[in-house]
Amino acid sequence: MLNRRNFLTAAVGVAAAGTLAACAKEDGSSNGSSSGGSKTITLGFSQVGSESGWRSANTDSVKSAAKEAGYKLQFSDAQQKQENQISAIRSYIQQKVDVIAFSPVVVTGWDAILKEAKAAKIPVVLTDRSVESDESLFVTLVGSDFTDEGRRAAKILEKVLEKAGHKGKVKIAQLEGTTGAAPAIERAKGFKEVMDAEHKDDWEIVVSQTGDFTRAGGKQVMAAFLQSNPDINVLYAHNDDMGLGAIQAIEAAGKKPGKDILIVTVDGVKDGFIAMSEGKINAIVECNPLLGPQLMEVVKKVHEGEKVERWIKTEESDFMQDQAKDALPTRKY
Repeated sequence: MLNRRNFLTAAVGVAAAGTLAACAKEDGSSNGSSSGGSKTITLGFSQVGSESGWRSANTDSVKSAAKEAGYKLQFSDAQQKQENQISAIRSYIQQKVDVIAFSPVVVTGWDAILKEAKAAKIPVVLTDRSVESDESLFVTLVGSDFTDEGRRAAKILEKVLEKAGHKGKVKIAQLEGTTGAAPAIERAKGFKEVMDAEHKDDWEIVVSQTGDFTRAGGKQVMAAFLQSNPDINVLYAHNDDMGLGAIQAIEAAGKKPGKDILIVTVDGVKDGFIAMSEGKINAIVECNPLLGPQLMEVVKKVHEGEKVERWIKTEESDFMQDQAKDALPTRKY
């Protein structure tokens, strides 16, 4: 897997960004004009899907920011299928859009379509998720550090366990995101780094399986977890929606979420904060979906041939249960 931390130092591809963007401006692909006679930027954006509250907020942010910026947005929903996303990107190439942006369904299998975009002299910006590919085939990534989110989840679990006065073995169930997706891979990796380094003797992931980032998946998989491992006392869910589904399964099994099973999730959607304010989730690691304004700034710079960093990170926070009620009114997604 491509190491996302190398984005900030990699020299390959930064110079290419200017070349690609300059060539894209010469395509004459934009239709319409803005004030002053300059061309309207046409952005082709391919979204993963609509699998969660986080993703819906991300989509809304991209659409509203594009409208605010005065860009022409060609939008597609891949419905969590890579073949749909590749087809959409190929369509954008054929339409000769100015810039292509997409949040990849999985990390591998992108070389061919990215080479097509490069051959067409259309710059590509990744949003939210990384890919395992030649770095010269895309300009930058706008998104979170998922590995660090996994580390943060492990560190906040330490606080949760201390606050709960937990003694003895920590038996963890892990609800993974979509198989092969960057956040699933990296959130698991970061969590395990801390666990292996600091809790080798007292923490154990007893069961781990994908819930596909959906509430229904989280409920179904957690129900199976509880049947095969009834002594689970911690749940680490790679997103809030799976955690919320798991809560239903935990309650159906006659257990109390947040007490009998301590729960740490990732994202920070409003429904997650509601559950946390009710004592059903113990801590949330924020992953900010409101990437639209940042993305539009990057698209403008790329289109105008300006250099950008290889990885533009989002600002995020962590929240414990006792912060939920105060934070809830301020949540924007």
